Amino acid sequence: MQNRVIDEIEARLRAGFSVSALTVEDESEQHRGHAGWREGGETHFHVALTSPDLAGMTRLARHRAVHAALGSDLVARIHALRLTLTPG
Repeated sequence: MQNRVIDEIEARLRAGFSVSALTVEDESEQHRGHAGWREGGETHFHVALTSPDLAGMTRLARHRAVHAALGSDLVARIHALRLTLTPG
């Protein structure tokens, strides 16, 4: 069985950061009929991550760190990724 994208996102973020809090939501159904949407979902995600590793980073640096932790192979399979990133 192939891993769900949501599980891969969570696993890679937990491996890449000291996680204080993490939620990953598949918001694909909210985008039905829009660009990038496909049957079965797993195209649009919201990640809320709280980690002390994000302290001292600019907003752009935080986003880059998350994308690096996810890896280009996984990011390429996601149409939209909404990030709420908090140091702590």
